[in-house]
Amino acid sequence: MLFIRSLIFNICCYGLILFGAVISLFLAPFPQKLSIKFWNGIMQPLSRKLLKIICGLDIEVRGEKYVSQSGVIYACKHQSAMETYYLTTIIKTGVFILKRELHFIPFFGWASHFYGMIPVNRSAGSAAMKNMLKESKKRVAKGRPIMIFPEGTRTKPETTTQYKPGVAFLYQNLGLPVVPVALNTGLFWEKASFMRYPGKVIIEFMPPIAPGLDKKEFMDTLKQKIENKCEELNQEAFKKYPYTLDLLQKYKKAK
Repeated sequence: MLFIRSLIFNICCYGLILFGAVISLFLAPFPQKLSIKFWNGIMQPLSRKLLKIICGLDIEVRGEKYVSQSGVIYACKHQSAMETYYLTTIIKTGVFILKRELHFIPFFGWASHFYGMIPVNRSAGSAAMKNMLKESKKRVAKGRPIMIFPEGTRTKPETTTQYKPGVAFLYQNLGLPVVPVALNTGLFWEKASFMRYPGKVIIEFMPPIAPGLDKKEFMDTLKQKIENKCEELNQEAFKKYPYTLDLLQKYKKAK
């Protein structure tokens, strides 16, 4: 039954993305805010609702008082595609920093371009950082918050990789507060897997880190806040949904 529900949802989810990407082509000549409202007001909320109805997987948002729709950078843990799809249902005009290769994906890449996502060529070194900052300043000037995954890639639950310098570069050069975002999505929406497990994931926004810290202090503070909170959320899930422990063991055996 779990397989069937996951199958149905995936067909609906990726079908919606394809449909939305095609519609985005027709919206391209119009003001960008129309594309933003189309995705964040219709397509992604619908997908999120289908996730709950079909798979029994819901999202609980904590720390909503720390959510601002402009003038802020969100630094978010990245465990699955789930946060990529649904964070913008919370941060209504948010724009992701993402790897340039995603822009080359037919339909999806076109839609992300018209939406205003910021692609980064990670092999371009300092030139990539300068371009990322330039494009981020443009989005901030339009009142759009920036969203970045500090590790630059998805990680499995209870694991982490080195936090990349991009988030500190934006923090120091944009002069904006950074809101750490923790989550436990990887326990329900498995990385590189077809399955979607029932339950309730938690996305928690934490008090912002004010501008002014030096690079090391900022990076240490950000990583500590995110990783410690993720561990708390994982432990909460293990108690409420014991099967998530089995998934965690599966991750460990796959190493």
